[in-house]
Amino acid sequence: MKVGILAGGVGSRLAEETEIRPKPMVEIGGMPILWHIMRHYAHFGHKDFVVALGYKGEYIKRFFVDYCALYGNLTVDLGQGTVEAGKVERVDWRVELVDTGRDTATGGRIKRLAPHLGEGTFMLTWGDGVSDVDLDALLRFHYSHGRLVTVTAVRPRARFGRLDIANDKVVRFAEKPQLEEGWINGAFFVLEPGAFDYIDGDDTAWEVGPMERLAEDGQLMAYRHESFWQCMDTLRDKVLLEKLWQDGAPWKLWD
Repeated sequence: MKVGILAGGVGSRLAEETEIRPKPMVEIGGMPILWHIMRHYAHFGHKDFVVALGYKGEYIKRFFVDYCALYGNLTVDLGQGTVEAGKVERVDWRVELVDTGRDTATGGRIKRLAPHLGEGTFMLTWGDGVSDVDLDALLRFHYSHGRLVTVTAVRPRARFGRLDIANDKVVRFAEKPQLEEGWINGAFFVLEPGAFDYIDGDDTAWEVGPMERLAEDGQLMAYRHESFWQCMDTLRDKVLLEKLWQDGAPWKLWD
C-alpha cells in the first residue's frame, strides 16, 4: 500500500528553522521529522512512499539522493578520484518525490499525487507530526466501515495547566492534562480513490471543503487514537519533541 506524505508547506510558524529548510526536514534527534514519520510507516510494513514537494523541495531531494553519504562513513581517494560509501543502515524504501507547486493548497497537493498513488486504498499524512498510532488497527477500522476516508482523531495535551473553578476557588489543578473532550484532526488518513472527486483543484484546502463535504455525505469516519500524538508547528513543539526523543521517544516503535 502506498503512503502519501504532504511535505510542501512553508511552515511560517516555525520560521526560525524553515527560513533555510522545509519543515519536514527540521531535525529531531539528528534526523528530519520526515524520516521519523517514514520509519513509523515502515515499521508496519508500508515502505512505498510518495512525497508531495513544494517549498524548498530541492532540500528533500538532496537528502534522499545523498542519504548514504550523509549518514554513513565515506572513503575518498583523491588520487584515484573515487568515493566509496561505508556501512550505513539500509532502508528498503521506495520514495517518489513529486513537485506539487510551491503555493498549492493541501487538497491540491493530494490531487496532484493521484497519478502516483495507484488505483486502490492508500494512506496519507502530513510531514510534520509523529505518533504511536497502530497502523494495522487503523487499516482494520477503515476496511470495516466501507467509507471513503478515515481520519485519525487525537486529543493532544494542553499547553497550559487546567483550572477547575467554583465560586472563585480553584477546586482542581492539573498540569497540562490530556484534554478530556474535543477530538482534532491528527492526519494519519486512510483513503479510497473516490476521495479525489471531492477536491476541486490546486487552491482547495483539504481540511475545509473536501473534509466538510465528506462528513456531510457520511463518507468520513474517525479512528480514535488515545495514545501519543504530537505535531511540530512551532519552535516550542520542536523543543518538546527533542526532549521526548532524549527521554525515549514514545513514537519510536522500531528497533
